[in-house]
Amino acid sequence: MATVTATADTMTRQEWAAEVRRLADERDAVILAHNYQRPEIQDVAHHTGDSLALSRLAASVDAGTIVFCGVHFMAETAKILAPEKTILLPDPNAGCSLADTITAEDVRAWKAQHPGAVVVAYVNTTAAVKAETDICCTSSNAADVIRSIPEDKEILFLPDQFLGAHVKRVTGRENIHIWMGECHVHAGIDGHTLRERVAAEPDAEVYVHPECGCATSALYLVGSGAVPEDRVKVLSTGGMLSAAENTSAKKVLIATETGMLHQLRNANSTTEFEAVNSRAECHYMKMIDADKLLNSLRHGTTEILVDPETAERARRSVERMVSIGQPSRGGE
Repeated sequence: MATVTATADTMTRQEWAAEVRRLADERDAVILAHNYQRPEIQDVAHHTGDSLALSRLAASVDAGTIVFCGVHFMAETAKILAPEKTILLPDPNAGCSLADTITAEDVRAWKAQHPGAVVVAYVNTTAAVKAETDICCTSSNAADVIRSIPEDKEILFLPDQFLGAHVKRVTGRENIHIWMGECHVHAGIDGHTLRERVAAEPDAEVYVHPECGCATSALYLVGSGAVPEDRVKVLSTGGMLSAAENTSAKKVLIATETGMLHQLRNANSTTEFEAVNSRAECHYMKMIDADKLLNSLRHGTTEILVDPETAERARRSVERMVSIGQPSRGGE
């Protein structure tokens, strides 16, 4: 008689979680989940956080296998920092609209137009792009990375135009050229929607990710006096988590991908957290579901590999960033 393999649909949530953890132990695997993953994936993971923090964990944990519940560039970054480990991505089609806005060929052509410029890449980029850059950054340390570069040096910042504009504002650097890429989800959280929500919730605090299309509007609301300065914060995902743990506000409006709400609500059950745009959901992040995680652990799907030469060059860019200062617990 053929053996029937249980699927997530035939198990209770508790049975599924127990089987996932049993398989992880059997495979000597650690499960890492990004903040934007489905709630059940976040809950079963050994660690949840932003992409760089998770990649650094991948390099430091004892397990020989890392199951990265995120998107493709994140699993690549884990492989760059932990080349000796097996890195699994439960759905290889989980991509990133922001990372896809620039290629290694684009970077080489851009550098040719600006000889001598320092290339700064957000960690939300492919291994091939990181290999063409001088230094990486996260949203929480991007300003420090820019300030570490001599003021007379031109800077090419890629690929996110909203983060680039934010960094240009806060550092006052004029010699920054910004690639016109964007995350389609964050770009869709626009200034008009933010202003409407803030007007409707006059007592709420507002946390805005700098990748959002509304980041400029958030700063304008503060600068114009329409909203008190202490109510609006432009924060990385880790910054949001820290702020959520310490806030006493009754309500906080969140401008980022909606998966972040699960972490914030777990961190503070007395504050109400609501999305500025409830439709701001990344379908790539949601590709990894209960069955795909189960199958990844059962069958070793899908292993992510990075060419060793590319990995070595990309690793140098990440290490230069780390040498400036440790990324926060939520650098993205």
